[in-house]
This record gives sequence, C-alpha cells and structure tokens, in this order.
Amino acid sequence: MHRIGYLLSDGFQIMALASQTVFEMANEVSGEPVYGVENFSMHGGEVRSSLGLPVGTRKITPRTAMDTWIAAGVTTPLTLPPPAEALAFLRRASTRARRVAGICTGGFVLAEAGLLANRRATTHWAYARDMQRLFPDVRVEADRIFIVDGPIWTSAGMTAGLDLALAMVEKDLGAELARSVAHKLVMHQRRAGGQSQHSEMLDLAPKSDRIQNALNYARKNLNRPLTVEELADEAHLSPRQFSRVFTQETGQSPAKAIEGLRLEAARLMIETSRHSLEAIALETGFRDRRHMREAFMRGFGVPPQEVRREMRQEARNQV
Repeated sequence: MHRIGYLLSDGFQIMALASQTVFEMANEVSGEPVYGVENFSMHGGEVRSSLGLPVGTRKITPRTAMDTWIAAGVTTPLTLPPPAEALAFLRRASTRARRVAGICTGGFVLAEAGLLANRRATTHWAYARDMQRLFPDVRVEADRIFIVDGPIWTSAGMTAGLDLALAMVEKDLGAELARSVAHKLVMHQRRAGGQSQHSEMLDLAPKSDRIQNALNYARKNLNRPLTVEELADEAHLSPRQFSRVFTQETGQSPAKAIEGLRLEAARLMIETSRHSLEAIALETGFRDRRHMREAFMRGFGVPPQEVRREMRQEARNQV
C-alpha cells in the first residue's frame, strides 16, 4: 500500500484536502486499498483551516513514516510562516520518503525547509514572484500546473493539486487507471504538468453574454479563419459596435484575443498530443508552422519546439 501523509498547520488552505479524493477514487477503481491517506500535524489534534474548519490530525512522532508527504499551503504564505519544527521534520522525512510534495503555497514550506534549493518548482501564480525573491536558489517556473524534480513535487494553486495527485496515481498505477480516476472525478481532462496555469477565456472575462457567445463560437472554430464580421454576427452587433464593445469588455482587440485562444489551443495540443507542429498549426488556425512560431515568440517568448522539448524532458523526469 502507498501511504500518503498530509502535513497540515493552522491556516492551511482547505482546497488541499480535495486532492485526497484522487487517492480515494484510485482505491475504488482498483478495487482494493492501494492508498492509505492520513492527516498529520506536529502536535496532533484539531487543526483549523483558513476557513475555520477544524480537521483532526495525528501527531507526528520520530517513528512516523510515509511513502509520500504532502505539505498543504496557507492562504497567506508571506505572513504565516511554517513552524520551525515542521521544517525540521520535512528535512528528515525527505531522506526517508519516496517523494515530498507541496500543494499550492505548500511549495513555500518546502523552500523554507531547503528542499527546493537548485530545483525547479512552481506555486500559485499570485505568489510566484515572491517565491523567487525570497528563495533565489529555487528555479521558479510560474506558468506550470505542477513540476516533478526528482523526489520533490510542487503544484500551482488550488485545483492544480488535483492534477498533481492524479500524476502521482499515474506514476504509481499507470496511465489507464489514472484516466479512469479522472473520469470518476468528472475532470474535463488530465492536465499535463507543463500546461499553463492561466486560461485565456478566464483572462478575457467578458461582462456580457453576447461577447461571451462570440468567444465561445471562436474557440469552437479556431481551425478556420475568423473575421470580425463573423464574430459580430454571433454577437448580434455591427462589426464596428462589436470591436468597440469587445475591447471595452476584455481590454483586448478581437484579433489579439483570437490569437491568444489559438496560442492556448496550440500549446495544449503540443503538450498532450503527438501531432506534428505543422498539423497543430493548421488545426488551431495558423497559416502554417512558421506563422505559429512567430505567435509563440510574441506570446510566450519561446518557439513551439522548446515547449515540446520541455514536456518530453518533464516526462522523462517522472519515470
């Protein structure tokens, strides 16, 4: 049995516990208890989440041993540092456990313990710059869902903890079972670790249904040219009105927004499929591979080949 220990402290973010459902569903899909999950704290007893919800925990003792330790983050990592005894424990545990992880701002706990020194790591996007400033020896990659660097795992914020846990299940039990778990959890897709934390649709955040409908239409038809006239028709506006309202509501021109949607779709295909870059370019509405490369350089600062190379390297690191 794989034994998973969650390290909690007062003020922990309750979303971290949602990832435990991944291991629960893995047991259900497997038909046997392949995972045992327990909550721990340094002194045991009730620990209160940032919401105020009390959670019972077991006390950590010198004999406490787990296959995997997962440190939960707090909602205010800069003003609520982890207890020194918890840091000392994690340093000891890292020499005995198979892997140690930090969910969301739990990465700060690992960094404080010195476990991220000279390693790649990620955290909630809102705190990535703070992590890099406070821990200059950590190679912070802010735009990642989760990162595996040897035995140390870190995830981005909130729901990314589910992706990290699902990746652990895949490593332990195989891709097919992990897909079944994702299906049980009604997860739209299993996000790869290198996938961006940000959603272009969320960033645009239009205020009206008519602009949202136009964006939904665009996302479903990225594989062909999209004109302002076509999108305006979906929004039941004249092209001139549409451009003005669109820019007012999203802060971007229609052309810029559509390029962002194309980039997001292309990056996801590069990360999760084996299609050629030429095929991905055409499928996501770029004229050709060269046109997609130019857009990638503008949007991400790296060419598509580098994104694919990073994903393959990350996959090798997880083996």
